[in-house]
Amino acid sequence: MDRLLANGTVNAAQSGEGPPLFLFHSLLSDRASFDAIVPELRASFRTIVPELPGFGRSRAVEGGLAAVADRMAEAVRDAAGGAPAIVLGNGYGGFVALQMAIRHLEIAGKLILADSGAAFSEPGREAFRNMARVSREEGLEAITDVAMRRLFAPAFQAQHPELMRDRRAAFLRTDSDVFRAACEALASLDLRTELAAVKVPVLVLVGEHDEATPPPMSHELAAGLPHAELKIIPGCAHVPQLQSPQQFLAAIEAFLL
Repeated sequence: MDRLLANGTVNAAQSGEGPPLFLFHSLLSDRASFDAIVPELRASFRTIVPELPGFGRSRAVEGGLAAVADRMAEAVRDAAGGAPAIVLGNGYGGFVALQMAIRHLEIAGKLILADSGAAFSEPGREAFRNMARVSREEGLEAITDVAMRRLFAPAFQAQHPELMRDRRAAFLRTDSDVFRAACEALASLDLRTELAAVKVPVLVLVGEHDEATPPPMSHELAAGLPHAELKIIPGCAHVPQLQSPQQFLAAIEAFLL
């Protein structure tokens, strides 16, 4: 069931009963990237999967990642209704969740940050600048192959052609202005000096073969957070919940208790 949050600005799918668990999707994907794990999670949690601002039916917001994080904080408060919330973010969704937790310290009781970080290396920043530039000059179609390679290893793509067709189509539905704004925000982001403010327990996850947000970023993130544990998911890339759902669920099971 879809519902509108944050004064009608954020569209989210909600299912199940129990404590609220929010799932924030990545920049190169959409909320369907959680479809394989929601059925199990909703058996124990009220699982809320929003479309981040500018995606799907959620309204875009100006002001960079901070404004996106503030909008999502409003949505979390709205949906949680005062109950302690767990927020899981993958990729861009992880950066949004982290920024949200820094700016709204009471917003979540636990965080799961999957394949994200606190800051990119200079080559990582340049990759976002390039994607923004090429998408502006030639359209999203021109960077679709690059986007898919950042999500999935070539071998996985070759083995799952139907899934890749679906993921390509999802990426091409992205609002190009929203995509470029997010790329530019990530290219300049550096939250490392603010990590100490996040006092809640954090599980940091990363796919072993993630090229978009490589494992060293997760190591740095976990080291900077006061109460974090790090898990590496073998054989996976940037969206492990889609690539290996059961392995991903096993990685987060104990932390969710």
